[in-house]
Amino acid sequence: TEPMSSECLGNLLRITLSAEYVEDKYLSLSVVDQSGTAWELDEAMAAQCGYTVTYSTWGSIELRASALSCHSHLEKDVFTVTVQIKTSPTPDMSNATTHLKSASCHYGLWSPREFICESNYMEVSLRREVPQTIKDFIEDELEDWTLVFPEAKAEEGSIWQIIFHQPEEKRALLVSNAWSAGYGLKATDSRVLLRVPYTAAQVQLVKVGVLLLAQQAARLCRSNQKSSLQDQGITFSVLRSSAFYQHRWVILVVDTAVACPVDGVDYTNKTITWTVPKYIPPLSAGVTSFKDVLVEAGVDLHKLSAKEMASRKYVLLNEFNAITMKVPIGAEGGYYKTSVSNGQLGAKYTINLFLKHQWEDNKWRLTKHTIIKEIETPFEQAEVATINNLNLSARLMNVTVGTFLPDVELVNLTIEGVTVAVPEAVQHGYLIHRTRYANGSKAYVIQVPLDAPSVKKEYMGEDMRAYTLNVTLTFITHPSSETFVIPVIALSAVKDAVLPSATGLCDGRNLHLIITHGNVDQNWLPFISDWHLTPEAAQKYNYILRDNGTHLAVSVPFLSSHVSYEGFHSSAIKASFHLILKDGITLAQRRDFSVSCMFPPSELIQCLPNGTVIITALKLVGGEDLDTALLVLRDRRCKPSLVTEKTATFKFNVNTCGTSRKFNSTTMTYENEVLYFRPGNDKPIYQLKFLCSYAVKQADAVLYEPQKNPPPSIKPGSGCLALSLKLFKEKSYSEPYQESDYPVVKYLKEALYFEVELLQPKDARLDLNLDDCWATNSQSQDSLPQWHIFIHGCENNRDSYRTVFHKVNYSLRVKFPQHLKRFEVRMFTFVQGTSVLQE
Repeated sequence: TEPMSSECLGNLLRITLSAEYVEDKYLSLSVVDQSGTAWELDEAMAAQCGYTVTYSTWGSIELRASALSCHSHLEKDVFTVTVQIKTSPTPDMSNATTHLKSASCHYGLWSPREFICESNYMEVSLRREVPQTIKDFIEDELEDWTLVFPEAKAEEGSIWQIIFHQPEEKRALLVSNAWSAGYGLKATDSRVLLRVPYTAAQVQLVKVGVLLLAQQAARLCRSNQKSSLQDQGITFSVLRSSAFYQHRWVILVVDTAVACPVDGVDYTNKTITWTVPKYIPPLSAGVTSFKDVLVEAGVDLHKLSAKEMASRKYVLLNEFNAITMKVPIGAEGGYYKTSVSNGQLGAKYTINLFLKHQWEDNKWRLTKHTIIKEIETPFEQAEVATINNLNLSARLMNVTVGTFLPDVELVNLTIEGVTVAVPEAVQHGYLIHRTRYANGSKAYVIQVPLDAPSVKKEYMGEDMRAYTLNVTLTFITHPSSETFVIPVIALSAVKDAVLPSATGLCDGRNLHLIITHGNVDQNWLPFISDWHLTPEAAQKYNYILRDNGTHLAVSVPFLSSHVSYEGFHSSAIKASFHLILKDGITLAQRRDFSVSCMFPPSELIQCLPNGTVIITALKLVGGEDLDTALLVLRDRRCKPSLVTEKTATFKFNVNTCGTSRKFNSTTMTYENEVLYFRPGNDKPIYQLKFLCSYAVKQADAVLYEPQKNPPPSIKPGSGCLALSLKLFKEKSYSEPYQESDYPVVKYLKEALYFEVELLQPKDARLDLNLDDCWATNSQSQDSLPQWHIFIHGCENNRDSYRTVFHKVNYSLRVKFPQHLKRFEVRMFTFVQGTSVLQE
């Protein structure tokens, strides 16, 4: 396809720029005169100078020029127009490429009076005729016009002034003033021309009737009277004017009235009906006889034969009082273009019809009236199809949106509330392709990976997951620059759900559940029954809750309120822990896991060497109505010292609470039992027997050193103690690490300086003693593994580097040295076998 082509169409020249030539470019059009000066075409100049620029829905640009346009060169019957085209990739037209296109057309025989009704201007050109008496009269000396009429130009044949005839007044303008007002005037050796933009101030809208009866039309022609049947007429844009021009020393006047229809189009039964009255009163002043000579019609200024019209189902009616053309909506010759109304996408059918009407009358002899009518049907809403073709092997959603007409372009996408241009969409994982079809229409294909962050994933049950793409597309139409949006919601169901799985294990003190995440539990939350297990809640109960992204680990102590006890035997106790995963939005139960382990009964009983027994009784599954606070020993006055929902702890001496004892040659055994009685019933419904055995023939060596003073009396009590544990930078214990210093980086075998201080109460009679200290690999003191730094106040003899205790002396900071303990520990790491535990 040629980038630029030209075509001669009667008294018009058409230059077409192809869509490929102007695509994605900024354009500037200028007309070049004979001196080589380029005059840029804007809307005002085009209407004044006889140029029309239109944009096709296919992307091409059409420039039409009148034979008598400004800056055209007319020689005999050939007129030439030169156009300068500049294209640039940027709006400031920098780095523009310039092309010149020159075309010539042979016009042929001119009619005495010719009209052109273009889309942006009206034009009338008239033959210049000099009366015979003036031609035969010879003046010896020409009078100087500039002395008689200073307003007139001295050149022979120039237009002097134009008079507008309004109902209320007449207004005269010199040619220079008329040009300033937007009118186009031109005089050649043989023609006088007036060109009028539809927006000109002197233009009037006049109704012209079309329902005239034959006798009324004939009478109207004879009497030049106005019709009374104007109520259903066609509106014309009319300018009544006269142009004065000079011929030697004579002033000549010519009627330059012009009229063009601005409506007359009806849409019924999917048909366009265009009606143009034959008799137009503003153009027929003084006319008493009227006869048709020629009626032609076509599309895009191309005349159609009767056979061509019939094949396209066009109808051309040349009736007595009007010319009517009927075109089916959607017929060949027109095209659909995209339209937007209230944000809704639709289409309008557009066809560029033309009508050429020639008639004879007694005043002007032959008149040619050419009407170019671009007809656009009313808005009709359209639906846009969205098709989702899932590429499962590539895990891609392929969403096809459309089809669209060629004048639509996708400009941006709104993804999760963020608007991005089409070229930037690839950064969000979106690939966009444009598909063109043979008829010129197109569709857009959007490829999005299933794993893209903006694709919503939802577990559907079994092994199915639902993938939802929710994106809004913004389009723009050319050249009208209207925008519209299309929300795209595409759903795909894929069998790729991986549910979380769990393993359970126990150690001597805790039950552990390690849950391996699947791909559907991103918003699933851990619950114990209806209690949401948050990190804060876990810390409150001394539970451990950790999630490293791939695994969720939960650890609970053997004796805790959320552990169930299902059996109790002399050899073992069965304990179970249940965890539920619930949907974080709907709270629907998704998965449940449990771990059960057998624990030795020694976890529940402590037989101390001094004869003190500490026993913990458990509420078993099935005994939910049992109140642990009402549990007693054989002596019912012995009640538990510590009660929880599921446990009761007793602390007593073997010589109390109804404890019995038995002897044999090697051991002494103490027995008691925990009982539960219903009110008013002496038969227990809960009975837990236990015993403590002591070796009889076991000798213990006790070191005794007499003292002069008796030891102070110490009475057990309870109260609130405030303590602190700090890490210091040096052995001097002068500067502790602050919160902003953490995490503190230390290397293996480097020394850590710890200080424990009793803050409250400030009582000199109190001594602080450290009994046990250990390190863990998490913030929970019960987590495993553990390593003891000192035990019962002494260094751990299994340490390669023993803990070093530092003496505390009185200072300005230390008022009570007995309230502080300081010790030094070397850095170490946890190992399991020969492997280092990285966490």
